This record gives sequence, C-alpha cells and structure tokens, in this order.
Amino acid sequence: MASHIILPKEEEEEAALGVAVEEDHDSPAAPGDQRQQGPVAKALPFSATCVRISRDSYPNLRALRNASAMSLPDDDAAYAKLEEGDYGYLLDDVPHFTDYLSDLPTFPNPLQDHPAYSTVKQYFVNADDTVPEKVVVQKDSPRGVHFRRAGPRQRVYFESEDVKACIVTCGGLCPGLNTVIRELVCGLSHMYNVNDIFGIQNGYKGFYSSNYLPMTPKSVNDIHKRGGTVLGTSRGGHDTKKIVDNIQDRGINQVYIIGGDGTQKGAYEIYKEIRRRGLKVAVAGVPKTIDNDIAVIDKSFGFDSAVEEAQRAIDAAHVEASSAENGIGLVKLMGRYSGFIAMYATLASRDVDCCLIPESPFYLEGEGGLFEYIEKRLKENNHMVIVVAEGAGQDLIAKSIAAADQIDASGNKLLLDVGLWLTHKIKDYCKNKKMEMTIKYIDPTYMIRAIPSNASDNVYCTLLAHSAIHGAMAGYSFTVGMVNGRHAYIPFHRVTSTRNKVKITDRMWARLLSSTNQPSFLSQKDIDAAREADKLASKSPVPVNTKEHGEDAKKLANGEK
Repeated sequence: MASHIILPKEEEEEAALGVAVEEDHDSPAAPGDQRQQGPVAKALPFSATCVRISRDSYPNLRALRNASAMSLPDDDAAYAKLEEGDYGYLLDDVPHFTDYLSDLPTFPNPLQDHPAYSTVKQYFVNADDTVPEKVVVQKDSPRGVHFRRAGPRQRVYFESEDVKACIVTCGGLCPGLNTVIRELVCGLSHMYNVNDIFGIQNGYKGFYSSNYLPMTPKSVNDIHKRGGTVLGTSRGGHDTKKIVDNIQDRGINQVYIIGGDGTQKGAYEIYKEIRRRGLKVAVAGVPKTIDNDIAVIDKSFGFDSAVEEAQRAIDAAHVEASSAENGIGLVKLMGRYSGFIAMYATLASRDVDCCLIPESPFYLEGEGGLFEYIEKRLKENNHMVIVVAEGAGQDLIAKSIAAADQIDASGNKLLLDVGLWLTHKIKDYCKNKKMEMTIKYIDPTYMIRAIPSNASDNVYCTLLAHSAIHGAMAGYSFTVGMVNGRHAYIPFHRVTSTRNKVKITDRMWARLLSSTNQPSFLSQKDIDAAREADKLASKSPVPVNTKEHGEDAKKLANGEK
C-alpha cells in the first residue's frame, strides 16, 4: 500500500478555486508527466492509500514535506506506508501480505496453547501498539514517528505444517551470528511447531549456487558457544531474480536475512521482487554490524561483545606502554564510518589517553595537533595509549600516500591502514625531535570479530530472533530492532537510507574528551558545521514522496507498471 501526503482541507479548497498551490520543487516531474496549467479540476481524492496531515498536527505542511534530506526514490515510495493520527502521530508502518494479496485465511496463534506461555498475563501484542522513534520531547511537541511494536499476534497467516523457512548470513563476521541462527531454528520449532527449516550457505549466492542445509534444534544446539557462522558468509553475490526464482521453486515462504546495511538493502530488493510476483513470502531482516552503525535501532547485536573484547587489547597496550620508557600503545579498532567501538571501549577502559574516530577530524602537526599532545603526555606520564578507529584519518593518509580507490564485493571503499601509518608518523616525529620512544601497534580486528557473543548479546540475539519469527508468522516483511528499549518492526528503507554515527556535539563525546583529556582537534567552524548537521538530522521527518498518485503507486508496487 502506498502512502502520499494529502493537502489539508483549506488548501484543497484553494486548489479547487484555482488559487496557486506551491509544488514540491525538490521532486522533478516524472517522464511523460503532463501537469495541468491553470485551475485544478478537482482535489486529489482521499483514499486508504493516502495520509491526511492536519494543520493542527503540523502547522507548516510544506516544511514537513520539503525538510527531509532523504526523499525516497519513486519505486521506494510505492512501498511506504504512513498512517497519521492525532497530535502529530505518524506510524511508519511495514509491508504486510494484505497490501497485495486478498482473501488470505488466518489461523489461531499456536502460542495460545503453549505451556510455557500459559502463565503470561498478555502474550499477544495489541494491534495498535507502536514504539516512538524519539522519547525525549517537549510538552508542545508533536507525538512524532512511531514503528509497529514487535511480538506475537493473536492471528497468524501460516499454519505450522505449511511453513518452509530459510536462514542466510551475509557480510563480515560478528559475535552473535550463531546465536541468532540457533534461536531462529529453535524458536520456529518450539514456539510454532515448524519442521521445515533450511540454512543458505555462504551468503546470498548460496540461494542459487549450493544445496540448502536442513536445520533442526538438535543440529544447532550448541553453536552459540562458537564464533563465526555455521552457515558461512560472503560479500556480494546478490542476484535478485536468481534468488527469488530459487525461493519460488523450492516453496520457501519465510526468509530470514542476517546482515548489515548492504544486506538489508538486498533483503528489500528481494521483498520487492516477491511482491511484484504476488508471492506469499515474508522477508525478515535481522540487522548485523559490529560497528553499531545501523540507523534507527538502539544498538546492533555483537556490539557489547566487541567492546568487551576491545578492552583486552587496550589492557595489553597499556601494559606494554607503561613497561617502557616513553612507551606508546597504539590500538586500531573497527569502525569504518562510525567510531562507536573505539568510543565505548575508551570510556570503559579509562587507560586511554587519546581516541581518534572517523566523525572527528584531527591533524598531526602544529599547535593543538596530535604530535604536540603526544609529546606533552609522554613528559607528564612517561607513557600513553592511543585508540584509533579504522576509518579515522583516511583523508590525511590519502594526502601522504598515493593510492587508487578500491572497493570490496559489498561496495565498501577499501581503507588504508591508519594504525600502521600513524605508527610510522609518530616514529618519524620522535626521531626528528631526538626523543627516545617505544611504540607497540596492536590490531585485534579479526580476533574481535571471531569471538562468540557474551551473555548480554546472547539474550539480545534471542529477543531479536523471536521478534523476527513473530513478525514473519503474522505476515509482515521488515527489519527488526530495538528502538528506545522496545523491539519494533522497521521498514527496510529506514535502516538503509543513512548510517548511525557518533555525534561529536553530544554529551557522550564530551565525556570521552573529559576522560582522556585530549584536545578536540576541532576548529569553531568544524563545531558549528557539526551542530548544524545534527540540527538538520533531528528536524528531518519520515521521507515521503508526492510524485505518484495513490493508484499509480499501488500498481507499481504490485508489478502492474
């Protein structure tokens, strides 16, 4: 079901009287779009596929429409489902079978007869339950964007014996992958009595290049104690048509996809192709990124385990540094675009003297630069520990090392080794200054990725897997995640359109600077630019697209155009 903004009553009347109504100039007309010049014949009709935004909810409608920096492409707008309520309430809903399939039977949820749930006061989620995207508001603020709450529904769209589910893991390794796989298999089997569960081996390409692996609770019983993924993984290999052909040929009707933002984009494409073909197949994404850079959700699974393991590397660096005269311990941690692991590991450790992340630019030489700070710290303490995220300082490296841009199979730019580069730069600086210094460089990246998840992440993985199962059984397609402490079903495009990044104007970054006593390395211009970016991001509403009319968008979504 497509959703489009409808002008409030007063503006409809203006349009009917021939009064000029401002167009959305950010959305150029589609090819072949012949716009009427002069009076509008009639107002755009209200329908179930449209969203009415009232003046009371949003006094400045055009600001809402145009402020978004994330306008959806035409084909994505056809799948957006926005439902408006009182006091500025807006539900950013996820797709459902009933959006494109009619007269589907429903069945009682098997959980109502499950002995483990017999003591639960209310084990079915209310159909109207939603989770707010923002919980800190002012008294006059609109209620804002909400997501559909995750959990079991009273009626489901599958009978247990008809379910044929598959699970695939894609992208890099992360603590908790095996736990999610285990809980998907055990949850489907134990909660919904599903017997046909298959593993797709080696990422997306496994759909069409290898045999499906039958999975049972017994076969996955202790895999959560091991790192990595028992299904194997790979980057790339996404061929939407081949994948959906195989899903259709094998009679799969529930697809569970575990991976990062690139993988969730692939899941979205799979869903769109499934919908175009009119297949009764639910697609459930479980977001995975060790960097914790998935948008909207509170955190991704494996992050706590990664921070805990990163501290071990920092501890080792501190021992090495403090055991030598003018000793420096340099630790490189994961964080291609976002420095969350470096920031949280630094805050947890309290032994770090300097933390460098991609979001906060730094410089080496001159007053207030890194070299000056290193020299000062060594004179004061006789040792120091530096933590650097892998994506930090890439612009500085590019200036000193000529290298052609290369990308991996997932489309990510291959990074130059900032840890090694920084080690050599510090050595050269100290040599020129005739300073005695010992530096130890530690790169624990692959050690951290390969560990099993800790207790906290094991619980989180279980809740994510169970929420994914409940949503798929209820006929939804979505990405699942925790939003403000509550599990919710999030539209695919919301988690793939942007990245979660450390806000250097936030108090958490200020706490880090206070802990390490390092300079911010920022000019006032940098700070003002960061504040402005944060302000724009906080004002951006749900992305909408007003170019397609309701019926046209519906046809596009259902493969009729």
